[in-house]
Amino acid sequence: MNLFLLMARHGYALTFGLLLAEAIGLPFPAAIALVAAGAAVAAHVLWGPYVLALALAALLLGDTAQFWLGRYMGWALLGFLCRVSINPETCILRSAESFYKRGKTTLVIAKFIPGVNTMAAPLAGSMKMRFWQFFRLDSAGALFYSLTYLSLGYLSRDFLAAILRGFHAAGRAMEGVIIAALLVYGIYRVVQYRKNKAYSVVPRVQVEELARRLASDDACKVQIVDVRSHGYYDSGAARIKNSIRIEPNNLEEEIKNLTKDKDIYLYCT
Repeated sequence: MNLFLLMARHGYALTFGLLLAEAIGLPFPAAIALVAAGAAVAAHVLWGPYVLALALAALLLGDTAQFWLGRYMGWALLGFLCRVSINPETCILRSAESFYKRGKTTLVIAKFIPGVNTMAAPLAGSMKMRFWQFFRLDSAGALFYSLTYLSLGYLSRDFLAAILRGFHAAGRAMEGVIIAALLVYGIYRVVQYRKNKAYSVVPRVQVEELARRLASDDACKVQIVDVRSHGYYDSGAARIKNSIRIEPNNLEEEIKNLTKDKDIYLYCT
């Protein structure tokens, strides 16, 4: 039984459930659910205002929960959400970079960007964004996202029906295509894992070890660098004594200013 048939029978509950699941970080097909719901609205199986209201309620409920979890759990939650990624730190930094480039308005388009859609709400919470500012921007993003995919489903109802008829007619051929696609995706994941494996062994040092070195006669050979991402740093933020600040989103230029005759220790959030 395909998603479109399920929409005809359990459309309201399915729309709410799938969108809520994606909003709290589960890998569920929210966009596809909205397209299917839009097609069901076009077929007069579902009523559009109810579908839109349920979609907004699910997205805002999930995002609000993620926002407050991000506020109190911080990077522990972000790391957990990124754990399915090949490189969790890259996953987090990609989302933080989006905030750096676009500011808080990232929330308006975040749901359209894979990876960032899951991270945006908890990242906003961990950055201590004011809740009502977050809620306004997130509401605009949820409305934009819902209307876009509902409209796509509504306008392409006949096209989707034709595709489904083609799937049924193709039978085993479609199964072969799907299996081949899964194999290609598996190979892609392996290649990406091997490519990013080096980043999992970045050398680290315990705070106590660095503190002992700073207290010794060897302190003059140490340079500490603050590389906190945008949103976690401002000009009035407290820094480790004698550390310098560089902007991690402008590394090519910033690295040129680092000393060549000292051991450099980086710290972030």
